Amino acid sequence: MLLTVDAHDRRSIYEQVADGIRTLIARGELPEGAPLPPVRQLAADLGVNLNTIAVAYRELQSEGLIHVKRGLGAVVASRTAAGRSDDELRRPLRTALTQLVLAGLPRRKILSLVSAELGALMKGAR
Repeated sequence: MLLTVDAHDRRSIYEQVADGIRTLIARGELPEGAPLPPVRQLAADLGVNLNTIAVAYRELQSEGLIHVKRGLGAVVASRTAAGRSDDELRRPLRTALTQLVLAGLPRRKILSLVSAELGALMKGAR
């Protein structure tokens, strides 16, 4: 699993880790049932505190993207949207779009950014 953290990134390290894992899952590089590295191992590999990785894993678990079993590790959950409402699925998109609008980007630029990001994600998806 290829993850990196950037000390100059405005996001916290746990957010960078969680976003990296989300991307790997979305691209299909981490398929359903794939094990994630143990917290200690990933923390050592990235050179960060193990609590940072634990926070990222907890966030991903609360989003339903991974299942964490104490003593057994973490695995990627099913990629289906079963049990999640449209509003629940749209909420993060709405937040991101709101940030782009507040940044003053015109509609055409926002649509271009969304299309490019979706294309990048789908290119790696199986």
